[in-house]
Amino acid sequence: MIGAFFDWLRRLGRGRDVKSGRRGEDLAHRYLKRRGFVIVARNYRPVSSRAEVDLIARDGDALVFVEVKSRVTDEYGEPERAIGEAKRRNLLRAAREYARKTNTPWEQVRFDVVTVILQDPPTIRWYPGWLATSRRT
Repeated sequence: MIGAFFDWLRRLGRGRDVKSGRRGEDLAHRYLKRRGFVIVARNYRPVSSRAEVDLIARDGDALVFVEVKSRVTDEYGEPERAIGEAKRRNLLRAAREYARKTNTPWEQVRFDVVTVILQDPPTIRWYPGWLATSRRT
């Protein structure tokens, strides 16, 4: 519960309304931390593009780029369906830059998706290796 308080406090300090995207990222962040991930960056934007990576984490030796998709309900389909080809390209571009910057071999890079349905209680699903097809691009 302390994590939820700090998430709320951070949103308040930024003068933002509680938005489903930010809340979903906060829930995904805590979800992955409970599974042993070490979060190294949030909302990373490379200098060279408009792309953004929601979460970057370490899972053992792997450097994991996590796309978080949140929805209030799943009435209009699963959140991961909203990840299009343009988003995949942007994630790949950002991942390449970050991996180069941190001297991480590309073989240790992984792309995951976490989906959050913001019902009460929220439903969180983690898809490791979801964006693996982006590696070939």
